[in-house]
Amino acid sequence: MKVLIIDDEKHVRDGIRLLGDWEDNGIGEFYEAENGEDAIHLIQEHRPEIIFSDMKMPKMDGTQLLEWIKANHPKSKTIVVTGYDDYHYMRKAIHFGSYDYLLKPIDPEILNQTLKNAVEEWKKEEADRKSKESSYQMINEMKPVFRDRKLTQLVSSDSIKDELYKELGFQLSQTYMVALMRMDGKTIESFQGDRDLAYFTILNVINEILMECDCGIGFRYLSSKGEIVMIYWNKLDQIEDRLSQIHQTLKKVLNRSCPIAIGEAVTGTAGLLQSYQHAKQVLLSSNLLERKEKRVYGQDAIQIISPKSLMSYSSDIEGAMMAGRIEAFDDLIEDVTNDFTEDRYLSLKQLLHFENEYQVISNTWFKHYNLPIGSSESIEKRIDPYFDAEGTFNLEDYKKRIRREISVFLKKVKKASKQKGNIIHEIEKYLQSHFDRDVKLQEISDHFYISREYISRKFKQELNVNISDYLVRIRMNKAKSLLKNSDLKIYEIAGMIGYQDDKYFRKVFKKVEGITPNEYRDQSSEK
Repeated sequence: MKVLIIDDEKHVRDGIRLLGDWEDNGIGEFYEAENGEDAIHLIQEHRPEIIFSDMKMPKMDGTQLLEWIKANHPKSKTIVVTGYDDYHYMRKAIHFGSYDYLLKPIDPEILNQTLKNAVEEWKKEEADRKSKESSYQMINEMKPVFRDRKLTQLVSSDSIKDELYKELGFQLSQTYMVALMRMDGKTIESFQGDRDLAYFTILNVINEILMECDCGIGFRYLSSKGEIVMIYWNKLDQIEDRLSQIHQTLKKVLNRSCPIAIGEAVTGTAGLLQSYQHAKQVLLSSNLLERKEKRVYGQDAIQIISPKSLMSYSSDIEGAMMAGRIEAFDDLIEDVTNDFTEDRYLSLKQLLHFENEYQVISNTWFKHYNLPIGSSESIEKRIDPYFDAEGTFNLEDYKKRIRREISVFLKKVKKASKQKGNIIHEIEKYLQSHFDRDVKLQEISDHFYISREYISRKFKQELNVNISDYLVRIRMNKAKSLLKNSDLKIYEIAGMIGYQDDKYFRKVFKKVEGITPNEYRDQSSEK
């Protein structure tokens, strides 16, 4: 296997190369680039399986490079290297399919775990690709699969032989329109999990209706999971009525609503991909919260709304995590819900993006607490159970699932924390290390990302003393040690333990110990 490291800073490239367990992961070839333009040349020449990329680079930045990789070398696993606060770049990385990201400075353990996961994922996908290629070769002559493959190829590249059109049942025309139907996991379940039987049944219904008017053909779109594409070449003015008929018939057969989106009219077969992509945007823009008997969407389904990002709530999530209670997340879940579903509108695109970011953030926190990350479900498997038979998304049940997952995670963190010592012990250590200056409660709150009220209450509960008195106790113990074991002046000792005014120090010392510093020193000398 080959790896490419892209960063304009040589020491970062050297660091990644030095820290990685390359041999253990079967990587034998290394390439380096200082910017995106150089990286593209190396990718085209060597086709690396694993790519590490910085986001801030000259000539072509990481965002542009990730977009190019997604379009031209999608099989590779890209790991973004970025600064902690660069959430803008993290969002871009997620959008363009980055496998994971590393924060600078790079932690060797996290680097190698991420590398191992990326290699394993690439090998798994490569095995799947080879298995599918083998399967397609075996059933190439089976008419339905052969048709699906060739029509998928037609939409994607316009490169099938002319003599195949008639054999496939496809008619040439000047103008075409593409419609797209999404088939979710629950639809497959209604066929006892037999995906092939589900496609066969649904396509029989679709093509029987389309053959009656000799206006189009439907097929399984093999380039995207769970999609059926219909190409119309005739009676385009009746397409919505025909799709409504298909939708209603399938709803009776399946007892489920399968959403259908209509793409724009295009000229010639070369425009089929454009019409498909437009239909996909329509489908992704459909409002999942809307109760609708007929889910056939046209151009009016597209709404121009600024995308919402869960990454913008990172500081709120961090604060709730540090509080360690599920109740701390309740208001946050509601705030995110209100933000993401403004005017009771939630698009499929927004939901998929939320789930993607949610999994990235979840995995980050699992790594933060050194907890094992379970086998992650696909995004489709996570959201499909929350669509009812009418195709409406059950937002409340979905929120309950998120809350349950967070609650389970917090319990795991709490259990792990008992073994490692709780946060109050960490605050004790902090105070012991900074006793020589005036440590404010707000400083502790900012440092540990916990509210001042929680720290004050919890500290008093566990140690039976408030923070200011605890700090005085540390200082007095240090002062007594210096009085016993050194010839330092009283004002020198006062300065060393955080008191600029030695008179005030003498006053506090006498209040706590019952005698003055000089008297304490004299008594210690006599002993």
